[in-house]
Amino acid sequence: MKKNIRLVISYDGTRYFGWEHQPNTDMTIQGKLENVASKMLDKETEIIGAGRTDAGVHAKGMVANFFADTDMSEEEIKDYFNKYLPDDICVVSATFAGDRFHSRYNALGKTYRYTCYVGKEKPVFDRKYVYVLEACPDIEAMKEAAKILVGEHDFASFCANPKMKKSTVRLVDEINIERNKDSLTFTYHGTGFLQHMVRILTGTLLEVGFNRMSPKDVGSIMEAKDRKLAGPTAPAQGLCLIKVDYS
Repeated sequence: MKKNIRLVISYDGTRYFGWEHQPNTDMTIQGKLENVASKMLDKETEIIGAGRTDAGVHAKGMVANFFADTDMSEEEIKDYFNKYLPDDICVVSATFAGDRFHSRYNALGKTYRYTCYVGKEKPVFDRKYVYVLEACPDIEAMKEAAKILVGEHDFASFCANPKMKKSTVRLVDEINIERNKDSLTFTYHGTGFLQHMVRILTGTLLEVGFNRMSPKDVGSIMEAKDRKLAGPTAPAQGLCLIKVDYS
């Protein structure tokens, strides 16, 4: 009997060229998952992800789905994936979903977290998952700038694709900036994000934090719809997809 199988996946993106298939390499998250699914079902199998994380970006709660004609239980499917997947990819859960469930089209929102390190010593064991800063930026100034970014806006200035044909309007309903000891985190929640958008937003907020921009500049940058005016794209290793929302 054909079933729609929903996966929740965590992965360390350090070695991979992002989620989506890339030409001339099998080092993508989607590719690794499809290789295992195809082996399990003895037929070529497509796995649909909730989004496309970039090269080097991590995930704790990526959601994906695929259709399979199988008598295996949910636990057996999960165990099979984890037996054959590399050590840096894990299927956290495998559950049977309704036939109409689509991991991308049914997603209502996503939470991303960007982590910086502001301590004095080298973060030896966390170095693959943080962006190391030389000092701690002005958190209150960044929070002031973040208030301007929250809401439904045209985020063209914060999109890495200059040839974007679809709408660049997105709703970002929450940006939280917090310091906990040596960690500085930026947590974003929204209905969807453009290419490199979270990393560009973070890079821009850090420019404000280091007094290279003022909070008011952020509003002008957004209105200009010009990527060249925004801050740099923060490095990939600090970014992690935390959760995908569904009804």
